[in-house]
Amino acid sequence: MSDRSDRSVSPESNVTVRYWAAARAAAGVESDEVAVSAGTTLADVLAAVRTLHADRDRLADVLSVCSVLVGDRPVGSREPGDVSVVAGDTVELLPPFAGG
Repeated sequence: MSDRSDRSVSPESNVTVRYWAAARAAAGVESDEVAVSAGTTLADVLAAVRTLHADRDRLADVLSVCSVLVGDRPVGSREPGDVSVVAGDTVELLPPFAGG
C-alpha cells in the first residue's frame, strides 16, 4: 500500500473515478476525471459523479451498493464524508458481482 502523506494538493487538480461491471454500464463510461481541491472527501467525489451522470437513472442505485477503493485502500464501512481524496488518487467503484 502506498503512503499518501507525502502528496501535496494543488489548488485544483483531478482524481480518476473508474467504474467496474454494473457501475460502468450504469455510468455509460469506463472512467471520469473529477476536479478536487484541498479538503475534498469521497462524499464530494460521489456527488460530482452523480451530477456528471444525472441523466443516468440507474447510477445512484448502483453507487449505493458499490465497494469503494481510494488509491489501493478499501473504504469499507467508513462514511464517505470522513474519507479524504487528494489530487492524483484513483477512486474505484466496484458493484457486487458473482462468478468464478
